[in-house]
Amino acid sequence: MSQQGAPSTRNPRRFESGTIPIARPELHLRAVSASHVGLVRSANEDACAIADLDRRSTVPGATLTRLDVGASGVLLAVSDGMGGARDGAVASAISIDVLVQTLNEAAPGGDVVSVLEGAVREAHRAVWDASCRAGHEGHTRMGATMTAALIRGQRAALAQVGDSRAYLLRQGRLTQLTKDQSMVQALIDRGLMRPEDAETSPFRNILTQAMGHQEAVDVATSEIDLRDRDCLLLCSDGLTGELSDLEIRDAVLTSMRLDVAAARLVDLANARGGHDNVTIVLAGVGSPVA
Repeated sequence: MSQQGAPSTRNPRRFESGTIPIARPELHLRAVSASHVGLVRSANEDACAIADLDRRSTVPGATLTRLDVGASGVLLAVSDGMGGARDGAVASAISIDVLVQTLNEAAPGGDVVSVLEGAVREAHRAVWDASCRAGHEGHTRMGATMTAALIRGQRAALAQVGDSRAYLLRQGRLTQLTKDQSMVQALIDRGLMRPEDAETSPFRNILTQAMGHQEAVDVATSEIDLRDRDCLLLCSDGLTGELSDLEIRDAVLTSMRLDVAAARLVDLANARGGHDNVTIVLAGVGSPVA
């Protein structure tokens, strides 16, 4: 029998609910970004962000950084501007800046998919308003793609507008998590075009929607569970237009570090001609969930 006033060593401390609190598994990311103008374009119209929403901080480009995923989460995002060098760069910058700002101001909690979708819609409205102020209403020139992942707990919510992509690399297999919102993808879905013909199609650069390019936007969303050693890849079409999924996978798997992989992917895209700006965000997952 324990002495009076001394804590018992036989029974664990219990709380009013009658249960023992169990600590949630902690998830962390090692993330890096890379962006290059390419070898043909005169300006880089891409933008991207890696943001720790709990600390309201962003990660400098090309710096491999560890991020502990807190209650508000971590944001990964890529945006590819369209409408000419100036308008495209403005549209992608607004898309990313407003997305990060909106999520920074959001209260922790809530459905992660709904929170991300709402933030993307806010960013879309900001680009639309900027385009209207610039005198483009009715013949909009300013627009951008948006592909974003919001990681909270053991899950990642995904949101997409346009044709920038998100991939999951798991156990050596690269899986595309998003579907291009493009004319060629619509033709493929309807059985009117073969996937192998898409790369040479005259419609390959036509998007069915973009951020700020039309008054209403349809945000495609999804959600996945994350596991230890997963790798998330977000990229503009400057990468996927030059490299196959197999080449992207091999470049990441054969690199010792994620920052090496990101730089290597940029170099490979440029070696193929660098016809477009290329932007990449890579995030490796560390988690107790095997």
